Amino acid sequence: MDVSAGVAVTDVAARGRADELAGLRRRMAAMSGRPDQRVVEVRDRAAGVLPVPDSLSDILPHNGIPRGTVVGLDGARSVLVAMIAAVTRAGGQVGIVGLPRLSLLSAAEMGADLSRIATIPDPGPDPVEVAAVLLDGMDLVILDLAGDGVGTRPRNEMVAPSRARVVMGRVRKQSSVLLVTGGTWPGAQLAIEARVLTYRHSPQPPSRTASRAAGLDSARSGYGRIGGMRLQVTVSGRGRQSESTEVELLAAGHGADRTVEMVAATSTAPVLAVAN
Repeated sequence: MDVSAGVAVTDVAARGRADELAGLRRRMAAMSGRPDQRVVEVRDRAAGVLPVPDSLSDILPHNGIPRGTVVGLDGARSVLVAMIAAVTRAGGQVGIVGLPRLSLLSAAEMGADLSRIATIPDPGPDPVEVAAVLLDGMDLVILDLAGDGVGTRPRNEMVAPSRARVVMGRVRKQSSVLLVTGGTWPGAQLAIEARVLTYRHSPQPPSRTASRAAGLDSARSGYGRIGGMRLQVTVSGRGRQSESTEVELLAAGHGADRTVEMVAATSTAPVLAVAN
């Protein structure tokens, strides 16, 4: 076996990985308005919390997500999208590692500033390393561990406790928030679970001509659109009791004018129950 050849191949791969990470840091610097400097901190990160949708603030510590925290998120991705929108609307930077099928259109409909989002759809075989780099310059880093069937990513990954501790130290040092989906992160301080309860029904009858021809009433059941949904969101964590709330996603407008808002669930509009 030619050991020297094997070492050479390994060195080339290592240099290629280093070049990728250096390019990622340059992208982060450009997003923060400092294209000629290596990003260490995007801004003065005083102790505080990341903003969340108002309808979720009551069940989160200090009405938001404390900086320096690792959070596990499971269930409906609408909550994830709403958090991206809340952070970027407030001027924060968000990095998304994995999740190639996450809809940025949905984020825009909820008011997200897309210029403040960096996406790494296929981070390669080590998404944790990529997320750790992003922590240097982002307020919120979203890390998907499931792989989603993309590239060479493993599925249903569990991060080793020793490595999780190292990355969590970096989260604290950079005053960022790491939000993990699709896997297990040992020692996460908060866990958020979002479950769909019902869908909101927005009646949309067929065309007037078709209705007359079929003799249908404009409000007949079976016609319409899903105009939103109701979610139950539960937050738990170390040293605190679990708290839950119900929120609604309300859609308005169509096409380019469509907007989506997350509000506290109080309405009694027609709903479609979710079968369990």
